[in-house]
Amino acid sequence: MNSMPASYLWYIPLLPFAGFLINGTLGRKLPRALVSAVALLCTALPAGIGAWLWMTMRAPGAADTFQTPTYPWIAITGFTANFAFAVDHLTLIMLGVVTGVGFLIHIYSVGYMAHEEGYWRFFAYLNLFMFFMSVLVLADSFLLLFVGWEGVGLASYLLIGFYFRKTSAANAGKKAFVVNRIGDFGFLLAMFFLVAHFGSLNFSQVFPAIAQHPEWQGARFLTAIALFLVLGAAGKSAQIPLYIWLPDAMEGPTPVSALIHAATMVTAGIYMVARCHTLFDRSPLALAVVACIGAATAIFSASIGMVQHDIKRVLAYSTVSQLGYMFMACGVGAYAAGIFHLVTHAFFKGLLFLAAGSVIHALSGEQDMRNMGGLRTRIPITFWTMSAGVFAIAGMPPFAGFFSKDEILYQTFSSPNPLFKLLWFIGLVTAGMTSFYMFRLWFKTFFGEPRFEQHALEHHGAPVHARSTTTLTMVAEPDEDQAAQPHGVHESPWIMLFPLVVLAILSVIGGWVGVPAALGGHNEIEHFLDPVFANGATAQAVATTAGHGLELILAAISVLTVALGFYIAYLCYYQKPGMAAALAGRNKAAYALLANKYWVDEFYANFLVMPLMMFTRGFLETIVDRGIVNGSGRAAGMTTRGFAWATRSQISGNIRSYAGWLALGAAAVIAVMIFGRSLLVYL
Repeated sequence: MNSMPASYLWYIPLLPFAGFLINGTLGRKLPRALVSAVALLCTALPAGIGAWLWMTMRAPGAADTFQTPTYPWIAITGFTANFAFAVDHLTLIMLGVVTGVGFLIHIYSVGYMAHEEGYWRFFAYLNLFMFFMSVLVLADSFLLLFVGWEGVGLASYLLIGFYFRKTSAANAGKKAFVVNRIGDFGFLLAMFFLVAHFGSLNFSQVFPAIAQHPEWQGARFLTAIALFLVLGAAGKSAQIPLYIWLPDAMEGPTPVSALIHAATMVTAGIYMVARCHTLFDRSPLALAVVACIGAATAIFSASIGMVQHDIKRVLAYSTVSQLGYMFMACGVGAYAAGIFHLVTHAFFKGLLFLAAGSVIHALSGEQDMRNMGGLRTRIPITFWTMSAGVFAIAGMPPFAGFFSKDEILYQTFSSPNPLFKLLWFIGLVTAGMTSFYMFRLWFKTFFGEPRFEQHALEHHGAPVHARSTTTLTMVAEPDEDQAAQPHGVHESPWIMLFPLVVLAILSVIGGWVGVPAALGGHNEIEHFLDPVFANGATAQAVATTAGHGLELILAAISVLTVALGFYIAYLCYYQKPGMAAALAGRNKAAYALLANKYWVDEFYANFLVMPLMMFTRGFLETIVDRGIVNGSGRAAGMTTRGFAWATRSQISGNIRSYAGWLALGAAAVIAVMIFGRSLLVYL
């Protein structure tokens, strides 16, 4: 293997970091065109290096893995941690998603954020995120992975709260940051256990040590480590019970939602579980927990998404649900299927968020689908590209989402664990719900009578700052294309549409790399990941022993379920538009439960946040801080002043006074001696 790719590996994270430094320090004084050029160049070059790595590792005779030179980072008695980047086939796929989709979203952002204040700051934050995400993916140790893990959390906080003058956005950023710290605490505990048992955090030392001890199957310490890692993954990938931050994160600009909360950062938890498959394969309990959390999150979030009216929040709950599918795949041991869905999800969900941003741009900031409709002919490119994303996420063949989602359901059903048959059914029902709420979004946004004339008319003309009740601040300036559109509705510029077209194509054909043998394919992505997961006790090994007939039957059931979801959405929101409102009126309790998101946020606020605040303010602040800490300081000061006063009164310079004190002291000594002697005689 030529050493050139390994030496170039450093540039993948360093180039975005250079973009962050340039725009972060000089961007305020630079023209926007130069800020854009710096940000795009510093993401395009890593994408190019990633493509070169892909071709290099796919060449005949190429090694399955290579790494940069290893440098000692921390080395003390009984513990070592090295600083090195490594690439294998799993890393290569993640790099393709992070750098490729990330670059497209950077291009889109140039148009979407064109009139925003803090333009330079936004791109500095985006580049900072790309730096930390690259570190996370390339890390060759738990410690370095944790650096990237915390870094993307910081960048997410900055980007979610980009509109920091908006209270809801600032609160959403803080909420994301705090909730993720809960998961990070679990990650830290897992690393402490790893150090205690292995004396190292390096992948090259921990995983081989586990593989060499088959007698550790089901070992308690491995289960404890795995469960703590699950807690960390649940926080980063927004799984129950730590999913609550991601829907609120939609307060950030739409490109942030596409990049961080659909395509890259939220998949870090799935990537970490797949990376640690050697550890998880030794803990059936931990795998079962992962699978159950994933299935529960998938159906729970899908049910909430069915009644949301904010177009971005529908996609947000959809993201949580799709991440649940990936978790479920990893839990049943089908790591390759989970990564396959991660890739296709990056395509169609990135597309859906960017297309939603184009809709918002067309309506000058409106995000409520009740104020949309009839946009199919007014913004046709956005319509057709978003349609590709809708059909892909719904699981319609031959779109990308069909192959990846169907693979997860098949692997789950084929697992020898009888519990996983129930999880398959939950996943199947979730697929139908996904189809329903995505086509609900499709019909309400693009079909029917326009419901936006008055809204658009109010925002047509002079530059405006349009802010809906739940959304970001958009700035729209009139131009010739906009003026030509009736009521101010206008298609997005091509710098925004180009990424939509590319992602739409990938949403159509991206799943063809995973066509299973039962459908005439070779499941190339599974074979590509074989060097990574070959030694794991994965579900694929079990599933491949089943006949193709079962897979075809399950695929047919899945397609029929998706078609049923489409038909119900068509009936309720196109053929009989008032039918959905009538159903909601007849089932007010159920509708209120879903519309209020099961009151989970209220439960957390009243039973977790409020008691914690009462404890911190009532006990820690009042008693501990003010009473003990501050009180002990004041008491020490008063004691010192008291001793000083007593001592000062004795040092008068008067010889007669000194003689008196000497006599008093001598009398006290004699009295103590007499008392002590009498006590000894008595005893």
